[in-house]
Amino acid sequence: MGLPEERRKSGSGSRAREETGAEGRVRGWSPPPEVRRSAHVPSLQRYRELHRRSVEEPREFWGNIAKEFYWKTPCPGPFLQYNFDVTKGKIFTEWMKGATTNICYNVLDRNVHEKKLGDKVAFYWTRDRVSLCSPGCPGTHSVDKASLELRNLPASASQVLGLKAEGNEPGETTKITYRELLVQVCQFSNVLRKQGVQKGDRVAIYMPMILELVVAMLACARLGVLHSIVFAGFSAESLCERILDSSCCLLITTDAFYRGEKLVNLKELADESLEKCREKGFPVRCCIVVKHLGRAELGMNDSPSQSPPVKRPCPDVQICWNEGVDLWWHELMQQAGDECEPEWCDAEDPLFILYTSGSTGKPKGVVHTIGGYMLYVATTFKYVFDFHPEDVFWCTADIGWITGHSYVTYGPLANGATSVLFEGIPTYPDEGRLWSIVDKYKVTKFYTAPTAIRMLMKFGDDPVTKHSRASLQVLGTVGEPINPEAWLWYHRVVGSQRCPIVDTFWQTETGGHMLTPLPGATPMKPGSASFPFFGVAPAILNESGEELEGEAEGYLVFKQPWPGIMRTVYGNHTRFETTYFKKFPGYYVTGDGCRRDQDGYYWITGRIDDMLNVSGHLLSTAEVESALVEHEAVAEAAVVGHPHPVKGECLYCFVTLCDGHTFSPTLTEELKKQIREKIGPIATPDYIQNAPGLPKTRSGKIMRRVLRKIAQNDHDLGDTSTVADPSVINHLFSHRCLTTQ
Repeated sequence: MGLPEERRKSGSGSRAREETGAEGRVRGWSPPPEVRRSAHVPSLQRYRELHRRSVEEPREFWGNIAKEFYWKTPCPGPFLQYNFDVTKGKIFTEWMKGATTNICYNVLDRNVHEKKLGDKVAFYWTRDRVSLCSPGCPGTHSVDKASLELRNLPASASQVLGLKAEGNEPGETTKITYRELLVQVCQFSNVLRKQGVQKGDRVAIYMPMILELVVAMLACARLGVLHSIVFAGFSAESLCERILDSSCCLLITTDAFYRGEKLVNLKELADESLEKCREKGFPVRCCIVVKHLGRAELGMNDSPSQSPPVKRPCPDVQICWNEGVDLWWHELMQQAGDECEPEWCDAEDPLFILYTSGSTGKPKGVVHTIGGYMLYVATTFKYVFDFHPEDVFWCTADIGWITGHSYVTYGPLANGATSVLFEGIPTYPDEGRLWSIVDKYKVTKFYTAPTAIRMLMKFGDDPVTKHSRASLQVLGTVGEPINPEAWLWYHRVVGSQRCPIVDTFWQTETGGHMLTPLPGATPMKPGSASFPFFGVAPAILNESGEELEGEAEGYLVFKQPWPGIMRTVYGNHTRFETTYFKKFPGYYVTGDGCRRDQDGYYWITGRIDDMLNVSGHLLSTAEVESALVEHEAVAEAAVVGHPHPVKGECLYCFVTLCDGHTFSPTLTEELKKQIREKIGPIATPDYIQNAPGLPKTRSGKIMRRVLRKIAQNDHDLGDTSTVADPSVINHLFSHRCLTTQ
């Protein structure tokens, strides 16, 4: 890639400063020739031609792509209609309204029958632990017994089943072909139909990363049923809230699963959630349970493929069985036929609901529709990852998040891809787990979060470099802006300086990538999401709503719809209009700040509510955080605002140190000096607190709302049910800096 040879320095911060340049101007890297030669978009000029056409002629551009999919009936009227201006009436977007299709048919049936991909592997599945042995298994395994306590229910209401968990070492895997996946989906579609589930109903899914999760969501799509997937790390209260909001008629869950060393009794949490629903006057009529850890008891025929052998025993897991509500997945599947005619749906019929955080604290039910979402995730997957039929793709995201919906399930399957489905964590049983999986399956395209990259950086280069990783061709990042320091490590160590990095910006609401490099076309700048994807027309506005040209910084908005845009907030269209369109009529408002540099590259500066006004100067928390983590002692940083009697706001910083470094007044002064040098004196923090851990959601996102409360010593935290480790909050409160108002 024409990278300059690095000078050896004693610290990653020094290296980052070298490679970004002494004057702060970011150095770029051109796509490697071997990637460019076979790329779908092999040059920046070709990208610009396609992007211009997609924005100026969206109906023709997306109409041609739509021809690659099956439509039961064609679009009878306008291909695209929309209104983004609240002053002119109701906000709406319609792509191909009146055309009928089925996304499950397009991603499975057509791949098997028309494209002859039936024997191609759809998913390799790998996990941390597996199976429950028979109740007579004599062994035990160390685990937190408190997590296995059985909720007391009357004997008349529940039948208690005893199961024993068995763990395993890495290497326990299975796979499923497109033909096998189609059969499984048809069978479970018939199961749902037999339970009375109909087109337009909502079904909640609360499962770990197992193949049955993919089967369940595709079965819903086959029937025109909206799936509402809830991340298996969420609490019973969070699950209850989502079930109630969308009036789900049925829940699909699992007995239990492992997250690293931790055993999670998911059925117990599901039972608690359904009890809360009953207390609030909404009894869910049916709960289908996958015997995930109990597969060894069932034999081999219930699973899409052969389960791995039992390796070592673990403690008893008690689950409650509620007669009249609970049903075993495997028993229902044994009775189901393996053919199921799909429900033909309008392109604008809803496909799924996915809940995302709201500024009011109440999650928003983001609604995506069938036709436009299908076109957009298929197209972004193909071009952003430069997908080719021989690729093995791995997105590490959980399907409980939009990244998993779009780039674990729908996008890859729509392209006939082979993917890795991982039930585990990056550091179990060791810090090299991801790279051993890359080598095992010869992964070519790898997509993960900056949070994971920064975490792995703490362990140094050795866990990465002891693995080959020779198969890797393209790396990607998702979820938040990646700081240049992490980008450079990812590029240098993981990608061996030969893999382009696609740093993607998008949201749950957008359905797919919005700003992103293309591997064979875009010269890369560390930390920049670069340019808009096809059909995306970004603008940067000032506070008055005026578009800024050239180099500029302000509010990131989009001027026209793309096929994957959300259509509404479930049950609350007014909230949809207020959240995304009211502030600047005529634009979709992302809620993110953005900077455009002299070369036209876009840099996400953070959520607008993470922008700080210090003495009349607007500062980006992301920019300050990036400056902090360039110091060799800092592994991770989070910055929030704190009231200041003179400046209005000042900076309160939380820093997590790398192993081997100690927090001290000297280090504090070094960090302040570094920020002054990188950004300017106006950005000098008033407070820097040592944070051995940061409050994060279970997907790894830092909860800055909680950090703002800690900085201000405000113990009224609101809902903290999604915090992965609540003990972190107590520690930060007890060690906070002494502040003045």
